Formats: sequence, structure tokens, C-alpha cells
Amino acid sequence: MAGTTTLKSKTQPSLSIQKLLLVLGLVGLIWAPFFIYPIFVMKVLCFALFACAFNLLLGYAGLLSFGHATFFGGAAYFTAHAVKEWGVPPELGILIGVAGASLLGLIMGFVAIRRQGIYFAMITLALSYMFYFFCLQAKFTHGEDGIQSVPRGYLLGVLDLNNSFNMYYFVLAVFLIGVLIIWRFINSPFGMILKSIRENEQRAISLGYSVAHYKLGAFVMSAALAGLAGAVKALVFQFATLTDVAWQMSGEVILMTLLGGIGTLIGPIFGAGFVATLENYLATSEFPVTIITGIVFMVCVLLFRRGIVGEFYASRLGRKLGFEYRR
Repeated sequence: MAGTTTLKSKTQPSLSIQKLLLVLGLVGLIWAPFFIYPIFVMKVLCFALFACAFNLLLGYAGLLSFGHATFFGGAAYFTAHAVKEWGVPPELGILIGVAGASLLGLIMGFVAIRRQGIYFAMITLALSYMFYFFCLQAKFTHGEDGIQSVPRGYLLGVLDLNNSFNMYYFVLAVFLIGVLIIWRFINSPFGMILKSIRENEQRAISLGYSVAHYKLGAFVMSAALAGLAGAVKALVFQFATLTDVAWQMSGEVILMTLLGGIGTLIGPIFGAGFVATLENYLATSEFPVTIITGIVFMVCVLLFRRGIVGEFYASRLGRKLGFEYRR
């Protein structure tokens, strides 16, 4: 009884503190557009969801993809084309983008999961390059000009998304739904099996699990959520260009995830916010953005091997607050 009481007294304050931090974070996001330029915050939310989708594959399935820009940019193109050329409402355009990204994920994943390690990463990079050149030559993408002046339209025929505040809260809702889906996914039996495959694939095979099917499922789920981020981003900025499908975009999401901390739910969000803020402030300065971000990345790899959030979770203060780093 004494042991049980002690356990409860240690656990309940930790959970209450975590819930308090979560509530404060939500309140901060709700009030953010009143103090920060809404377009910038929407950009951060889109890239945060993109990083969380990538982390689902790397952090929980142990698969390093160099081709996630395919799903992010592909969905942006599909959504922009559907909304502008077909005149579909924004919610249907986003669904088309997510469906297109899921299909691309199914095709790419079916080919790539046959290999492991660096071979898997190189296959995803090669397939991503193929899609990049397809977008460069395809008529519906308009080549180097991209798809511009994409109308935001009316959500469900009622809410005018041309209003910045309406658009922001729509993006915030999509972001929260996406993060909730990821949280539910990684805490489901499917997610537990993924973690076991990441830790010891041969043991998972010996237990009778179809490893290829689980990997493919994680790949498609990650692609769909990355596509959701790209589709919303196309509506926020009202264009889709080759930058969205270039290999640099894949490298950027890897940087965001590693900076924040792989295998953590909050880490990629923090990493995306950090990188986006750094790029935003350095864009008007004389400092080359790529060099600065490269230096930041090297410092993080050398000093924060678990990422910034991962190191905090593993610290004494993080453990005291009830956080755990299980990577």
C-alpha cells in the first residue's frame, strides 16, 4: 500500500504538469495570429506536420527516407491543380492531394521496402528524383513556373478562407487532427509492432509478423500525412512549385526532425519552428541561410545526439516532469 501511494504521488504531479504544458501550448497557438504574422505561423504549422509525418517513419519504424518531398510537393501540385483548374472546393482539393500522396507512397514504398538501411534511403532518393523530373516536364505543373494564384475558396461553402484568421484556424485544426492521428497511430498495437521491428526486425519475423506489410503501412501513412501538410501549404501560399518536390525539401525535413529529436512527438514540431524561424530572420540578412543551418545541424549532432527535445526528456528535469526518451 505504501509503495502504491508513493507511485501515485510521483505520477499524478507529472501528468498534471504535462497536461498544463499541453493546455498552455494550445492557448499559445490559438492566440498566436494576434501577435505574430499569421502566414508565418501557418508556414510553421504546415512544416511541423510534415516533420511529424516524416518522424512517424524514421522515429518509430526506423526507415530513413530521402524522398518525402515527393509526397509533400506532389500533394501540393494535386491540390493546387484540382482547386484552380477543376474548381473543386478546398476540402475536396485537400482530399485529392492526400489521396495522390498516398498512392505515390504505396508505389514508392512497395519498391523501397525490399531493401534496408542506406539502400532503402538511396532508392527513395532515386524515385524522388524521377518524380521531380516528371513535375518539371508535366503540363499540369506548368514546369518551372509552377501553379500560381491558387484560390483558397470557401470551406464547406461557408467559411471564407481568403480571410487570414479563418485560414489560420483551419490550418491549426488540420495540424491538431494530424498530430492526434500520429499520436493514436504510434500508441496503437500497430505502432507497438513497428517499434519492435525497429528494435529487432529478425525477432519480429520469428514471432510471425509480416514485416514488409507493417513497413508498407507505415510508409503509406507517413506519405498521406506529409501530403496533408503539402496540400494545406498550397492553399496557404496559393501556389505549388518545383521547390516543394526538390531533394532539398527532403533534406530540410530531415534537419527539422533531427534537430527536434527523432522518436518524440513534440521534437519535430520544435525543430520545424526553429528552422522556419531561423530561415525567416536570416532571409533579409547578409548571412547565407544554408551555411547557418548547416552549422546549427553540426552543433546539434555533436552536442545534442538525441535532438533538443530528446535531450530535455533524458535530462534530470525532464525525468522529474515525467517525460521519457525511449528511442
